[in-house]
Amino acid sequence: MLICGKYFSSETIEWISRVVSSEPKISRSELSRRICGKLDWRSKNQKLKEMSCRKALLRLHSNGLIKLPEVTKRIIRNKTENEKITYLPKICAIKTSLNKLGSIELIAVESCNRREFRIWKALMDNYHYLGSGPLCGAQMRYLVKSSTYGWLGAFAFSAAAWHLSCRDKWITWNEAQRRANLEKVISNSRFLILPQVQVPNLASYLLGRCVKQLPKDWYKRYSYFPVLLETFVEQGRFLGTCYRAANWQRLGATKGRGRQDCYHSTKVPIKDIFVYPLTKAWRKELCTLVSTSAPSLKKELKRAILDWPETEFGQSNLGDHRLNRRLLQLAKDFYAKPGANIPQACGSRAKTKAAYRFFDHLETTMEKILEPHYRATTERISEHSIVLAVQDSTILDYNTHPATEKLGPIGFSQDGKVGLIVHDTMAFSLTGTPLGFLDVQCWARDPLDFGKKVRRHRLPIEAKESYKWLKSFKATAVINQQCPKTTIVSVGDREADIYELFALAEKESQGPKVLIRANHNRRLIKEQSKLWGKMAAEPISGIQKLYLPRKGRRPSRIAQMAIRFAPVQLIAPLSKSSLRPVKLWAIWSTEINAPAGSRPLQWMLLTNIRITSFKEACEKLGWYSLRWGIEVFHRTLKSGCKIEERQLGHADRIEACLAIDMVVAWRIYHLTKLGRETPDVECSVFFEEEEWKALLAFVNKDPIPPKKPPSLRTIIHMVAGLGGFLDRKSDGEPGTKTTWLGLQRLDDITQMWKVMMALVPQILKTAVSSKTGYG
Repeated sequence: MLICGKYFSSETIEWISRVVSSEPKISRSELSRRICGKLDWRSKNQKLKEMSCRKALLRLHSNGLIKLPEVTKRIIRNKTENEKITYLPKICAIKTSLNKLGSIELIAVESCNRREFRIWKALMDNYHYLGSGPLCGAQMRYLVKSSTYGWLGAFAFSAAAWHLSCRDKWITWNEAQRRANLEKVISNSRFLILPQVQVPNLASYLLGRCVKQLPKDWYKRYSYFPVLLETFVEQGRFLGTCYRAANWQRLGATKGRGRQDCYHSTKVPIKDIFVYPLTKAWRKELCTLVSTSAPSLKKELKRAILDWPETEFGQSNLGDHRLNRRLLQLAKDFYAKPGANIPQACGSRAKTKAAYRFFDHLETTMEKILEPHYRATTERISEHSIVLAVQDSTILDYNTHPATEKLGPIGFSQDGKVGLIVHDTMAFSLTGTPLGFLDVQCWARDPLDFGKKVRRHRLPIEAKESYKWLKSFKATAVINQQCPKTTIVSVGDREADIYELFALAEKESQGPKVLIRANHNRRLIKEQSKLWGKMAAEPISGIQKLYLPRKGRRPSRIAQMAIRFAPVQLIAPLSKSSLRPVKLWAIWSTEINAPAGSRPLQWMLLTNIRITSFKEACEKLGWYSLRWGIEVFHRTLKSGCKIEERQLGHADRIEACLAIDMVVAWRIYHLTKLGRETPDVECSVFFEEEEWKALLAFVNKDPIPPKKPPSLRTIIHMVAGLGGFLDRKSDGEPGTKTTWLGLQRLDDITQMWKVMMALVPQILKTAVSSKTGYG
């Protein structure tokens, strides 16, 4: 489990529990120091990260993984008013110009200097509307003193906000970059000029002075330089004039939530957000991940892969930590037994009842469940230069469960079949590996709207079901902003040939590209013919050979595909004359010399990616061919996960369950593809030790495992063999369905193997010598 940037393995959690049980009177401070020492958890100045550890311990405690000792109560004597006033300096009214203040000194308040700290605290408590704190994370305090008039004010800097929407979009970093570099962003959490001090331009002058002095002082204390400053200015109370005068940049405003409001329930005043870069290359520093080949990092990666539910759902925010914990458990159960019904997957009556309560909860919507997975997908996307965002729709048929509420018609008759419509966008690498979902839409058609297709030309695009393509493109555009080094291409079939989509892509020139298979023979500007006629007149740029496998009665053959490409400028349909023409490139691939009786193949693709050569045209055709991956996913989701057999009584519950099923199905699809991409990597990177040892014992009929784990390809072939994969020479690599079915059997085999090995413990011990009696 990854908490506060540190991985807590099951062994570490067990060790913590043993320490607490053996020393029940241990303080939480001492416990955090021991844990930091054991895990070598230190900041850059080599000090133990005790506060981060304390926070991690509280989360483990709230999740029920450990039980912390009771808090040691300390008797704190309340200070009298006379004692508080003792450290409040006498302030006289100052009304003068900046150059008459004499020399101005910024005094860094050290924790060892109790007098300066108490003066700073007294000034803040008496004159600042937020008081003196507490401040969060790493901190730096300053007092401002005039050689002529004495104390003028005070500053404070502390840790930056964990999540800040407009700031994160402005920086353009992804989740992994934010986690790694957030400490380089610090917040100006307090800025006070005493109300008795009336000096024009003093505030902006002090901000400029502080910006110059702060990096050196921060490095001296924490051993690294900050890169960016941020601050919050409450609207209605301040105008932020001094920050603007000191060249700070306003990014936007907060949403009226507090820093600690994880349940979206607190309403606080809206604040303007200002930032100030401290270096010229600030964005490069904040968006760079330092690569390392240290063994510890390799172990962390392996643990993160194995604990995939934590990666995909660990950052969920369902309003209650119990719901968050249940989501992780359901993901593990569904992955262990894909295709099983809910009682079978959960394994007990209590867990089954908890699962039904989870799906019935108002907070467990599809969007909230998938939100952390979207962030994890964004991290994976940022590691690639080009990613294909493939859109497609599928229909879920629940006609066998007519009692399910809130379903809609899915057939050609208003009283016919009922079910749900799912439109999802999945990211693929150029090798065809699925990286995760970017957007998932699910809805039931309104029976009262049945037959609106006849009046579709009179409806705006927002009122049509086809708006799903534009909505998905917009969601992809948001993620594209967080991955500035990645080119995302939105791919769709002929149903996506919507003029509004092309217009939106042209408007979002810095957003995702589009690659759509044409369906309509559209009009062209300044052309006598339409799209197909224009492309037929273009010269053939080259011939590409395409292998077609056998399908039904059609024999396999090598098709000769003639490739043509040209820039085109489309005119909006007559019913959408308000839209401007769009500039695209068309690629037309047609089969020549097709066998008699066979229908020649052809594809017409439209894209806003510039095409200048035959090679580039063939490349885009190859990209479009990867769209078939989402069709494979949909087939596997239905036949493997059997989502259409879920009996949950209400469409909202089905959507919540579908969100988990889709991520589980993606995980299996992802694992299958990785087996082809990295076949020689050790299987222990993706499979638990008990899993691959149990599998080998079952397949080889030998309980003694090899000393070295086999390759990932070997284990995936064995898993697929459990699901019906024959592994013949002509079979190629195993598919998602056989892998899915095999994983379900592997879970039962592993559980039985654990039971048997507990009865025969000597088999688990590795012999160190062949000599009798040794060891």
